[in-house]
Amino acid sequence: MSLRSGVNYHNVAMGQGQDPIAMAKLDMGHHEGHWVMLQNIHLMPAWCVELEKKLDLFAAENSHPGFRLYLSADPANGIPIGLLERSIKLTNEPPQGMLANLRRAFALFSKEEFEERDTKVKAILFGLCHFHSLMLERKKFGPLGYNMSYPFSSGDLRDSAAVLYNYLEGSTAIKIPWDDLRYIFGDIMYGGHIVDDWDRRMCEKYLHYFMRDELLDDLEMIPYADGKLSWPSPMAGPHEKYLEHIETMPLESPLFFGMHPNAEIGFRTALCDNLFDMLMVLQPRDTGKSDDVETTQANDPLTFAEMMCVEILEEVQDRKFATDDLGKAMTDDEKGPYQYVFLQECDSMNGLVFEMVRGLSELQLGFKGELTMSQQMEELAECLFTEKLPMWWVKLGFPSTRPLRSWRLNLQERCVQLDDWINDPLNIPKVVDVSKLFNPQSFLTAIKQLCCQQQKFELDKLQVFTEVTKREVSQIDSHSRDGAFVTGMFLEGARWDVSTSTLEDSKPKEMFVQMPVINCKAGMMSEKEDKNVYLCPTYCVPTRRPHFVFVAQLRTKQPAAKWVLAGVAMILDIGGGS
Repeated sequence: MSLRSGVNYHNVAMGQGQDPIAMAKLDMGHHEGHWVMLQNIHLMPAWCVELEKKLDLFAAENSHPGFRLYLSADPANGIPIGLLERSIKLTNEPPQGMLANLRRAFALFSKEEFEERDTKVKAILFGLCHFHSLMLERKKFGPLGYNMSYPFSSGDLRDSAAVLYNYLEGSTAIKIPWDDLRYIFGDIMYGGHIVDDWDRRMCEKYLHYFMRDELLDDLEMIPYADGKLSWPSPMAGPHEKYLEHIETMPLESPLFFGMHPNAEIGFRTALCDNLFDMLMVLQPRDTGKSDDVETTQANDPLTFAEMMCVEILEEVQDRKFATDDLGKAMTDDEKGPYQYVFLQECDSMNGLVFEMVRGLSELQLGFKGELTMSQQMEELAECLFTEKLPMWWVKLGFPSTRPLRSWRLNLQERCVQLDDWINDPLNIPKVVDVSKLFNPQSFLTAIKQLCCQQQKFELDKLQVFTEVTKREVSQIDSHSRDGAFVTGMFLEGARWDVSTSTLEDSKPKEMFVQMPVINCKAGMMSEKEDKNVYLCPTYCVPTRRPHFVFVAQLRTKQPAAKWVLAGVAMILDIGGGS
């Protein structure tokens, strides 16, 4: 059967106003045996329900034997399950693994097209394919790879190659315009997708490493591996030589991306966590009767949720910080930036505890039959059984990736720090655990505000500087003379060498390293870049974005770009097991 567009083959790109056209083509195909292609149906989720009903009607009427319907869509929740179940599903995704990605990237350029190019263009094109593969495959490392997910595609590589040809083909200049190429690739082609500033910095560091003169000779394609793994750039040659060189790629390792091998552990652990979360969702809620009463109670969702409800209520119902009385007890002169921060922290804790007590008290009445179970109460009971945080607790609470049981322990620890401050409200603790604050940024802002008051600086011209000490919390016997001592920060992607006070590679299987006490102090902003300092982003939780806190300055003997590619960051609350 020969297909002719508009005769027996109809292609409709779905969008506003296209649904009547699509329905007309479907009716025609159903009766006359035509082929119909509907593209991007995810853009019209409401109409997809009508499409499902239409196909049910076609099935009842027995369609023409030649009728075929093809649908294309991005992954979306709006496509009806019935539509998916009756379809033969095909996916088009980037292959997994650096080797497969590099093969596919290099295959975009035909042998004839490649052989026409100059030797320099061939070398840069190979480097561009390698960079493209890194950008695609890096996303598997989750937050350690990217703060956000980006839709890089083969179109970005083709367009970058076209720019490369235009710049270099026929050019008489001896020097390659690396700065121009890096800007176009990193800020326009690939950078056009990138929203997060820290992801953009990572992209720029990759391009600064690969797009340089050494790529034309013998560049190490595995950045900052320090001899642990080696794969040089290919020597100039015909198309077949480059294909042969691709096949010599060593076994894949996080070292390819400039990361520590520990990144593989985090990647595999995340896969396992997702798998077991899915199994928890799929497991039956009614486990049947058992001779063991305790086992039956533990496995029954309502019984378990009721037990959890009683436990949590006992923990929090007496928690109340008298912020009004405390605020009135202090004069305006006694209330400084730190006092306002801790008053706000107490108010935030009161708001969270109030919502917890209200919701749990209502749920307890619902279990006793004294209140009708609402949808919100049922959702709260489900969260208690699965040990996940209820929606309102997340909204009113602090950023956290902990399961419920670990979250409760963390809540108590936060209350203890607030209790210590309430006992002596005019003085902050000698060492403040910023990981146990609802809003750690406000405490850092208070440091700058105090500096403004003392030294008459402008607030918007100040920034927080970090000085990592060699002391633990127990060794601090007085307040900081300049700024404030803080703790509760963990380094991810690298470790801190206390003896040399510099960043070093992580030890095997050591995912997070607790930092010593850090002295945070305010100072004037400086545009000078210190090559021996890594500007380390700090986040509240391991998922990173959007819970950014501030930039810390960490000393390093190695190039700062090494730690950028490794995804090194400081995390306040690394979470914990249940």
